[in-house]
Amino acid sequence: MIKTRPPAPPAESLGELAARHGLTVSGARPSLGAYIGQLWSRRHFVTAFATARLTAQYSQARLGQVWQLMTPLLNAAVYYFIFGILLKTSHHVPDFVPFLVTGVFIWTFTSNSVMAGTKAISGNIGLVRALHFPRAALPIALSLQQLQQLLFSMGALTVILIGFGQFPQASWLLAVPALLLQAVFNTGLSMAMARIAARTPDIAQLMPFLLRTWMYASGVMFSLATVLRGRDLPHWVAVALQCNPAAVYIDLMRFALIDSFTSAQLPPHVWAVALGWAMLFGAGGFLYFWQAEEQYGRG
Repeated sequence: MIKTRPPAPPAESLGELAARHGLTVSGARPSLGAYIGQLWSRRHFVTAFATARLTAQYSQARLGQVWQLMTPLLNAAVYYFIFGILLKTSHHVPDFVPFLVTGVFIWTFTSNSVMAGTKAISGNIGLVRALHFPRAALPIALSLQQLQQLLFSMGALTVILIGFGQFPQASWLLAVPALLLQAVFNTGLSMAMARIAARTPDIAQLMPFLLRTWMYASGVMFSLATVLRGRDLPHWVAVALQCNPAAVYIDLMRFALIDSFTSAQLPPHVWAVALGWAMLFGAGGFLYFWQAEEQYGRG
């Protein structure tokens, strides 16, 4: 009588074998709640990383941290010469120097946050590949660095404002919520740019040109309200310029700090628009970055 061997049990797949022994995918994206918890547990790292980057930013320059003040002030001086003197924009804008310097400082906060975001992953690729941590900590830390730099520079802005007759008053307190909303907007935009640049590094080379175009559309060196009154533009163009997030945050800071910049120069529902941009980009940028968490540092 011939004996037959019983059929062999089906071979386990690699996934089943890993699950049976409690193995998980390395670098797998955690749930949104777990991801937020991981970020919160590393809040001290985010703060320390931002402060260290700020301290080291100009460590090789002889003037050191003075360049944190000099860079936006030199930009303001160049814009004043071109727009204030050569193009005579100052004739149509009361308190032009406070108007210009405020615009330059607030715009620099946004533009630097965007540029930092494009290098958040590629500029720290060794850290990303060597250690396991929520990658959103990097663009958040770099945005925090830019906020720290702006707050450091606000002393110089205050001196300039007082020197040109803009003395502290109750309206200056409005600068606090305006800066907080702008910081949330900048952080969300920085995270979105971090994901895009991680996949397409060439975007970092294109960003200076896009930012320069955005700056000219944001009324940094001139009054958008005056331009819109003097042009017969389609309604949607006027609304787009007025609701441009960079222009909104710049206008709110000018309204808070400059006496001659009145509510008549603000777009309709300006605080609601500022809050909307902050919520849209703050939450949207975070979700967009989190969705590609397992891809950063690979390839």
